[in-house]
Amino acid sequence: MADRANEREQRVTPLELFFDLVVVFAITQVTELMSSDLTWRGLGRGLLVFAAIWWSWTGYAWLTNALEPEEGLVRAGMFAAMAAMFVVALAVPRVFGPEGVLFGVAYLLVRLINIGLFAVARKSRRTEVRPALGRLVPSTIVGPSLILLAGFLDGGSRAALWILALLVMYGGGLIGVGPGWRVSPAHFAERYGLIVIVALGESVISLGVGVAHVPHTRGSITAAILGILVIAALWWTYFDVISVLARRELEGATGDVQVWLARDLYTYLHMPMIAGVVLFALGLKATIEHLDEPLTAVTAVALFGGLSLHYLAHVAQRIRLVAFIRHTRDEAPGWIGPGRLAASVAMLVLIPAALEIPALVSLALAMAVCGALIAWDLIHYREDRVQVRRDRP
Repeated sequence: MADRANEREQRVTPLELFFDLVVVFAITQVTELMSSDLTWRGLGRGLLVFAAIWWSWTGYAWLTNALEPEEGLVRAGMFAAMAAMFVVALAVPRVFGPEGVLFGVAYLLVRLINIGLFAVARKSRRTEVRPALGRLVPSTIVGPSLILLAGFLDGGSRAALWILALLVMYGGGLIGVGPGWRVSPAHFAERYGLIVIVALGESVISLGVGVAHVPHTRGSITAAILGILVIAALWWTYFDVISVLARRELEGATGDVQVWLARDLYTYLHMPMIAGVVLFALGLKATIEHLDEPLTAVTAVALFGGLSLHYLAHVAQRIRLVAFIRHTRDEAPGWIGPGRLAASVAMLVLIPAALEIPALVSLALAMAVCGALIAWDLIHYREDRVQVRRDRP
């Protein structure tokens, strides 16, 4: 039995990966929603929908961390949630139009199934979540209900209800996730690492779709290579050290402190990290289609702003880790550094330039900043990298 528990601690189950296939489709649909309305309004709407989908996904990440998802009623519930989430994804491109109610009904169902399965989880040997579940239920019902209600409205009222719904759900997570929860650190870190790969994979799809619809000239092939290199750089900056360090510190924490650390590092701070990748994917697709022209303001913000947001989330994650380490061990890690903050600022500085220079040059500049960040890490944090990666599980 102990060996089985250790194996479960270290691995994500096939059913969880199967569930994430629907999430891949949903994220792709968010990019489609924004690309079909490449305006500030379209960008904002896409981010609202992404935030809702992220919150739903992360609820299931906590669920499958708390109990075995491939046993009996739980497996059936996961399949039902997948079906409902698929309907959510189908409705995404027209969520602010005729399919707002369909999205709201399906989304509410996804969240209710999540809470229902948590009721099963409270009997699990891994967790005692009855008090926490009571704190989480109100926001889980009210938030999605507001999204459903928004489907009956138009214009600014609909957007306002969406924003209120997200505030309720994300605020409820701050109250609901705490005492009474338990975390399996290795599984939790692996689960979120896989969703990072999912988001990067969506960028690869956007790049491939963009290149497939233009002539394969020297410029388009160069852009494709640059795009892949940027995506690889994003993978590097996450998986080289920070994911290993976050998992190690999570494993070293105990009790409620461990739960709060998991909530902050993964549930909340991974959201802007992934949102940045989604925005970059949108900007990358539009960039490929107009390589010889300057980027529009919206496309430039998506491309460079997405990368900036991604790196800024890294900075926030490192600050949270440093605060935890200083509080628990009275140490001052030296790896918080200026690299990612400088990269984030540099991306923002490049936005005005992108409005004047060819899109291919803009993409090359984005790659230059990403490459410079990796070089900075390799040179300035050589010993820290060795120390952290030596402890890689």
